[in-house]
Amino acid sequence: MQPPRSRKLWARITAVLAALLVATVAGIAVAYPSIAATTCPGCYGLTELEEGVYTEDGLSAQQKSQVRQTVTQSRELIAAFYGSRASSPTLLICLTEPCYTRIGGGKERGIAVLNRSVMLSPKGINAAIASHEMSHVELHTRLTSGAEIPQWFDEGLAVVVANDPRYLAPESASDRCLSAPTNPLPVTLEQWLSTASKDTNTYAKSACQVTRWLRDNQGRTGLLSLIDRLNAGEPFSSIVHLS
Repeated sequence: MQPPRSRKLWARITAVLAALLVATVAGIAVAYPSIAATTCPGCYGLTELEEGVYTEDGLSAQQKSQVRQTVTQSRELIAAFYGSRASSPTLLICLTEPCYTRIGGGKERGIAVLNRSVMLSPKGINAAIASHEMSHVELHTRLTSGAEIPQWFDEGLAVVVANDPRYLAPESASDRCLSAPTNPLPVTLEQWLSTASKDTNTYAKSACQVTRWLRDNQGRTGLLSLIDRLNAGEPFSSIVHLS
């Protein structure tokens, strides 16, 4: 049995650690509300519409139907492209701007959070936007720790998975490119954010590069092989050669 003094010391240490933990959690919630919201949707006023899908209270039947349809279509696009779904991201879907601001959203239509959750703004409740963000989660779920890909490939692939007509010609086209890249595309996230903010065709250029690579490398088969090789430790640059 510990003597009284030791018990008091441990009690104080425990109290200090608990206070530090609370302060840390509170700090994360203030500095990174999107992380906190995806961890605890209910803490931000969201309720579970269906498993893994959280929305605001008080939605009409039509609004609930819109959300469910978007989720279903997006999951189907992921499964159709890959042949199956390996990921099941938590989805936080806001139908009002105050809701999206509250959970840490900005001016974007949607965003993948830590490659495990997806937040959608009122302007992002459609299959093209939702499946784009879910594509990021799917790809990074399939990649093991340490496997790296350039940001342009991640973003371009998401456009292809979503079959987004803003950045791709119809599937019936022999070449789906709407804007071919003439300079190297952004490799890091920081480079991507900087370039995409200045050049509205960055998504189309990345999608062009990816769709041409898929066309020349057996589509899904080539992509799954790429993922396997990346997971085995091969660098992206030694696998993907661009003309």
